[in-house]
Amino acid sequence: MSMNTQGRPTGVGTVGTSASGSALIPDEPLLFEIGDTEHSGVDLPEVDLGNNRLGGFARKSKLDLAGLTEPEAMRHYVRLSRLNHSIDSGMYPLGSCTMKHNPRLNEKMARLPGFSDIHPLQPVSTVQGALEMMNQLSHWLMTLTNTAAVALSPKAGAHGELLGMMAIKAAQEAKGEAHRTIVLVPESAHGTNPATAAFLGYTVKPVPARDDGTVDVEAVKAALSPEVAAIMLTNPNTCGLFEPQVIEIAQAVHDAGAFFYCDGANFNAIMGVVRPGDLGIDAMHINLHKTFSTPHGGGGPGAGPVVLSEALSPFAPVPFVRQGSAGLEMVEHIEGEALGRVTAFHGQMGMYVRALTYMLSHGADGLAQAAQDAVLNANYIKARLEHLFSVPFPDYPTMHEALFDDSFLKETGVTTLDFAKALIDEGFHPMTMYFPLVVHGAMLIEPTESESKQTLDRFCDVMAELATEAKAGNSERFTAAPMKAPRRRLDETRAARQPILRWERPADLPKAAE
Repeated sequence: MSMNTQGRPTGVGTVGTSASGSALIPDEPLLFEIGDTEHSGVDLPEVDLGNNRLGGFARKSKLDLAGLTEPEAMRHYVRLSRLNHSIDSGMYPLGSCTMKHNPRLNEKMARLPGFSDIHPLQPVSTVQGALEMMNQLSHWLMTLTNTAAVALSPKAGAHGELLGMMAIKAAQEAKGEAHRTIVLVPESAHGTNPATAAFLGYTVKPVPARDDGTVDVEAVKAALSPEVAAIMLTNPNTCGLFEPQVIEIAQAVHDAGAFFYCDGANFNAIMGVVRPGDLGIDAMHINLHKTFSTPHGGGGPGAGPVVLSEALSPFAPVPFVRQGSAGLEMVEHIEGEALGRVTAFHGQMGMYVRALTYMLSHGADGLAQAAQDAVLNANYIKARLEHLFSVPFPDYPTMHEALFDDSFLKETGVTTLDFAKALIDEGFHPMTMYFPLVVHGAMLIEPTESESKQTLDRFCDVMAELATEAKAGNSERFTAAPMKAPRRRLDETRAARQPILRWERPADLPKAAE
C-alpha cells in the first residue's frame, strides 16, 4: 500500500537500539543512562557556601543529576521529540479534542515585548497595551457568543467549566434557592461535566440520549424539578451532532428556574456561524486551544475563558479589565456579587495573544469559513468511509467529527484498540477510541479545518485498506501492532495499575573476573 509520508519515514522496518544512527528512529535511553554524576559539561568554580540559610531544609544526600555536555543534552531532547507525534509532523485525527494547526504568526506575536516580558504585579500604568489586548479578546469572545460577560482567568476548559457552575451556584444562592442540588447531564456529555457537578456538591442526574444520538426535550422536561439547578449540555454534542432541540431545551430549563451550562469544547464547529447566546445558554467555557489555535496545555499554557449571560454576569470572578477614568484598569477586588479569584493572577497572557491574533487574522468571515471547512472535512471522511465502516447515527449529517462504531469488525478477531494500533504503523495518530460511551467501540474522528483534501484522502485510503484487511481475516496485522513504532504494544492494564514513576539506578553487576 502507499503509506503515509507524514509522521514516520517510509520504509523503516526496525527501530535502532542506540543513538549511534543505526536507524532513523533510534531507541533513546534515559538522560540518567547517557551521562554520569561524576562529570559535567560545564566548568564551574568551587564555591564556599559558607553560612547555610536553608535551615533544616538543606539536602542531606547528593543531587545525583547526570552531567551532559551541551551537544549531548541537545541531541537527547531532539531525539525524544522525534518519538512524539505532533500536529507539526502529521494529521492528528482525535475526535472530541480539536487538534488544529497552530499558525507561526501567533507565536511571533506572543513573543512581542510588552506581552512576553511583563509581570503580573507591574503597575497597571505600565501594562496598558496588555490590558487593551485582553479587553479586545474579551470583546470578541462576547461578540462571537452573544453574551454579557467573560472571565479570562481560568487555566483550562475543565477549570472554566468549574467557574461556570460556581457562578450558577452563586446565582441560585443569591435568589434564596440553595435547595437546588441536582444537575442534569446527558449521557453523551464529556466526563468532566458530571465530575464538575459532583465536585461542587451537586447530585448528577443523567438524561438518556435518543436512538439518533441527540437529547430529547421531553426527556429533559421529565427530569426537571424544583430541585434542579442546571443542565450541562454539549452542543455540538460528543457524537458530532448539532442538538436540533437546543432552543426548546433552554426554554424548558429556564421555565423551571434552572440555568443552562453549555460545554464549549466543540465551539470550533460553529464559531462565526451560530452564537450560543442566541440558543439560550447562560454559561459556556471556550477552549482557546481547540477553537482559536493556541497550543494544548502540556501542563501549563492552557486557557479556558468562560462567557456568561446577563443573568450570571454579576457573578463573574475577579480580576477583570474595565475602562477607568485614567485608562484601562484591572479590577482586583470583589464588587457586588462577584465571585472571588479562581486563580492567583490574570490567566495565560501568551494564550490570549495567540487567540486574538488568530481572530484578527481571519476576521468574522474567516472564522465562519474555518468552522464550515471543519464540518465539510468531517462529512467528507464520513462519505468516504461509510460503505466500509458502520455509522451509528446515519440520519443526520455530522458536524465537526465523524463517528463510527465497531460493528463492522464483528467476528474478525480485531478490536477497536487493535485497529487503532495498526493505524500507528501507517504513520497516523489514532482517532479517539471508545468515546462517546453511548456508542459501543466508538471511533471518533475530527480532521479540523486544517487538513487538505490530499491529506484527508491519504488518511481515508489507509482507513479503508485497514478495514478491508480486517474483514479479510488478516488479524495478525492488527493484534501485533504497532510493529514499526519506537515502542511496541504495551500492557496498558498493568501500566495503569503498576506504574513505575521513578527511575532507580541499577545495582553494579559483578564483572566476569570477580
